[in-house]
Amino acid sequence: MTVTLADPTGPRFHLSDGDARVEVTTVGAALRAFEVSGVDLVPRYADTIATPAASGVVLVPWPNRVAEGAWTQHGKSYQLAVSEPATGAASHGLLRFTSYQPVSQTSDAVTLTADIVPQTGYPFHLRTTVTYALSGSALTVTHTIENLGAEPAPVALGTHPYLCIGGVDTADVTVQLDAPLRAVIDDRLIPIADDPVDEATDLRTPRRIGDLDLNTAYSGMPRDAEGRVRAVLAAPDGRTVELWAGPDFTRLQLFTTDRYPGQPVALAIEPMTAPANAFNSGEDLHWIEPGETWTLEWGITAAL
Repeated sequence: MTVTLADPTGPRFHLSDGDARVEVTTVGAALRAFEVSGVDLVPRYADTIATPAASGVVLVPWPNRVAEGAWTQHGKSYQLAVSEPATGAASHGLLRFTSYQPVSQTSDAVTLTADIVPQTGYPFHLRTTVTYALSGSALTVTHTIENLGAEPAPVALGTHPYLCIGGVDTADVTVQLDAPLRAVIDDRLIPIADDPVDEATDLRTPRRIGDLDLNTAYSGMPRDAEGRVRAVLAAPDGRTVELWAGPDFTRLQLFTTDRYPGQPVALAIEPMTAPANAFNSGEDLHWIEPGETWTLEWGITAAL
């Protein structure tokens, strides 16, 4: 008897447009793969493992961390499960390991949905969707969050894509982000201040990724006429990949790691609508009224 093991990231949705290809997973509604003309823009990982290092997953109703899983807003206190024992925090929201359901799919777009139901530490009912839409070498990701409950719901959203330029060691790729401010964090990875970037974190001119050690939330970036901010990766031969984030995203978290399978170094660029621990600080925390829907966008564009 032959036993076929299930993909731990769930069934995949395959999108294509011209010479561009995208894979989206069911678990975490994650961006698993993006390639243009055979060039990978997202580092691949084995079919037999679960999503590594939160690769591509949607982080909602909070990105990053809530210190000790405990939070207070409007005079009420709540206790979330501590999902990251190393820091004692509730990490990366409530849908990271949830199987989303498809709403619609065409050859170049897919929409997935998952509910956040009232639970210990978060007694609010939200319906979330994420749409991945491919147009040539450009991928646009649209999120909606609808409050199905009777009370205003506090929400922040992030996502966790890793980027690369296929055929080039990520260590030799440069990253540029025109950000004047970076979050200073404590030993629990909770922000305690926003300070000017320093020598170790200044990305306003391109920096080689292999020379960086980042787990840093950046803010204060200039915005274009559409209210977007941008981070750009560039290979030595001039090829580039750009991640943009729309007006609702107040921060980009950049994270380098040597724990991504098959990659000596990997870089995540994470759009976030609020900083870590926003459930306590209230900073940029979004409140969705009953029956209201919040819509926000980010995307990736390649010039190869």
